[in-house]
Amino acid sequence: MALFSNGNGKEHEMTRQTKGNGAGPAHVNMVGEGTVLEGTLQSDGDVRVSGRVIGKLKVGGKVSVAPEGAIEGEVVAASADVSGRVQGDLIVEERLLLRSTARVEGNIRTRRLIMEEGAAFDGQCEMQKKEAGPDARAGVAPVPKANGEASPSETPASPKAAR
Repeated sequence: MALFSNGNGKEHEMTRQTKGNGAGPAHVNMVGEGTVLEGTLQSDGDVRVSGRVIGKLKVGGKVSVAPEGAIEGEVVAASADVSGRVQGDLIVEERLLLRSTARVEGNIRTRRLIMEEGAAFDGQCEMQKKEAGPDARAGVAPVPKANGEASPSETPASPKAAR
């Protein structure tokens, strides 16, 4: 456990948590209230933003933006829970939760989006589907059959095209 001060006499505790699957420790990185971080923040663990981040976040785990937190830049993460402000694109692999106090100005790309009543979002949203199985994206050409025959979408539309 580590204690950090933000200069106003208040100390913040940073603890190491373990994942529920027993895979070992997960790191929780914190940008505390009153802290401004400029640049790229990259982590394999989780990140909680209560202060301000100006730049890019690349997170292998979950990004949590507290109601007093703000991010100005792109966020790339496995999952995200936003209660504060984000100005920039959100690229979230799995689940993005916009709580009622969230304010997002930028584009969203995610598999699952949950918006509570009161959340504000100004931008475009692209919902991604898993690339394999029956939920595969429409318009993706099927893979050729193992025997070398073309699938119906790869068969030439006219005899001239085959020559």
